[in-house]
Amino acid sequence: MKLATLKQGGRDGTLIVVSRDLSRAVRADGIAPTLQKALDHWDLSAPRLQVLYDEVNAGTAEDLFELDLSTLAAPLPRCYQFVDGSAYLPHVERVRKARGAEVPESFFTDPLMYQAVSDGFLGPLDDIAMASADWGVDFESEIGVITDDVPMGASIAECGRHIQLITLLNDVSLRNLIPGELAKGFGFLQSKPRSALAPVAVTPDELGPAWRDDKLHLPLKTWLNGSLFGQPEAGEDMQFSFAELIAHAARTRPLAAGTLVGSGTIANQDTARGASCLAEKRMLEIIAEGKPSTPFLQFGDVVRIEMLDPRGESIFGPIEQTLIEYRR
Repeated sequence: MKLATLKQGGRDGTLIVVSRDLSRAVRADGIAPTLQKALDHWDLSAPRLQVLYDEVNAGTAEDLFELDLSTLAAPLPRCYQFVDGSAYLPHVERVRKARGAEVPESFFTDPLMYQAVSDGFLGPLDDIAMASADWGVDFESEIGVITDDVPMGASIAECGRHIQLITLLNDVSLRNLIPGELAKGFGFLQSKPRSALAPVAVTPDELGPAWRDDKLHLPLKTWLNGSLFGQPEAGEDMQFSFAELIAHAARTRPLAAGTLVGSGTIANQDTARGASCLAEKRMLEIIAEGKPSTPFLQFGDVVRIEMLDPRGESIFGPIEQTLIEYRR
C-alpha cells in the first residue's frame, strides 16, 4: 500500500491512503490520525489500512479525492530518529580518492552511519531555503526505510522483518561546511540541514520482485534543471543491505517505531550511469582533470528525484525542489 500525509492537522499532518497510480486518495484518520500513530500500533493499523488501500484502488472507498502533490507534507513530517548510512562504497571510494586517501578495510565490513536531523522533514515539493549559496548546497538522492519497533541487538534477519515502509530522500548537504566540522572529530551538525522525503511511503510488497535481499533493485533518477543528472541502479554496489544497516544502528539501543534509516548516496562502479550528488561528479572531475568544473547548487536551481517502475510509472512520486534564499 501507499501512504502519505496531508499538510493539515498540526505538525504531524493527517494520514491518507493513496492509490497505486498516485491519482486519488482518502483520509485514513479514522484508523490512525498520523503515520507515526499507525506505526506505533502497526500490527493493528496495517491490516485496516490495507483494506482501505484496496478500496481506493477499486474506486469504492468513500470520500475519495484527487491527489494534489502540493498539499503533501513528508510522509513522516518528523520522526523520533533518522540515521543515515553510506552503503554505496563507490561513492566513498571516489570522495576519498579525490583527496588522496585510501578506503580503510573496516569500511567493507562495518557500515558508516551518523545521527541525522529528524525533528522535521521538508515536503516533496518544498523549496530548499538557505541563507548562502556559498555553503556549497548539494542534493543527495537516496532511499530510506521506515521501521516499526526494533529491539536492541536484533539480528540481521530479524531487522529485515522490521522494515515496514520505503520512501525516497533528498539528503541536503552543505559541502563547504563539512570539512571544518569533520576536522573537529565530532561529526556533522551545521553541514546537515533538513532533508526532504518523497510524496508517499510504500510497503515492501508494493515493489514486487524489485524488493529482494532487503535492497531495492531499480534505478534512482535525478534531474538538475530539467537535464538527467544520474540514474544509478540502487540494487547494485550496495555493500550493506537495509537489514544490515538497521542491525548496525540497533546494536546498542532499540529503535522506536518510525525510525528512518537512509541508504546514503546511490552510486555505481559504472560511472556512465551518472551520479546522485554534485560532490561525486566534482570528485570524478578532480580525479580526471585535477580540479572540479561543476558548481554546487545556485539560487533558482531545481532538483528532481524520482523512481519509476518497469512500466515507467512513478512509484513514490517526485521530490522536486528549488533552492531559494532564506529570509527570516
